[in-house]
Amino acid sequence: MAESDTAGPPRDEVDRIVLAWQRERPDLDVRPLTVLSRVSRLARHLDLARRGAFARHGLETWEFDVLAALRRAGEPYRLSPGALLTQTLVTSGTMTNRIDRLAEQGLVERQPSPDDRRGVLVTLTPAGLQRVDEAFADLLDVERGLIGELPEADRERLAALLRDVLTLFDAS
Repeated sequence: MAESDTAGPPRDEVDRIVLAWQRERPDLDVRPLTVLSRVSRLARHLDLARRGAFARHGLETWEFDVLAALRRAGEPYRLSPGALLTQTLVTSGTMTNRIDRLAEQGLVERQPSPDDRRGVLVTLTPAGLQRVDEAFADLLDVERGLIGELPEADRERLAALLRDVLTLFDAS
């Protein structure tokens, strides 16, 4: 491991974990932990913060994901169930259930597709539009608070590095 990775006392929980593994398994290169364990821990913190932001608006994470996909589609805020599948990475059965549950709450509605008599489009209702817009604004405030102390240049560098890592995963 590089000198800078072990110099001085541990600064966070990952440093403590890495030092313990180095002590217990000096035969292994544990450097991947210095990045990926931090990403994993950050993902857990972010998930909790996001759940809180969505809950303040009466939404579960999956509900926000579907409503946000429709909102990002632009007016008239509608997509086919297949397009929603692609954007939310769930099975068709799961998506059908999610659309049903959102429709029961009055946040989306199914409409016949003008291009395919057998097809339907899922459309955001005015209530769904208001709910997702409010939840998204709250989410941005929460996320701004999570990274607010990082200088802008560091945020941009971090975003670029994470994009590079995600590109490797998305390509496989």
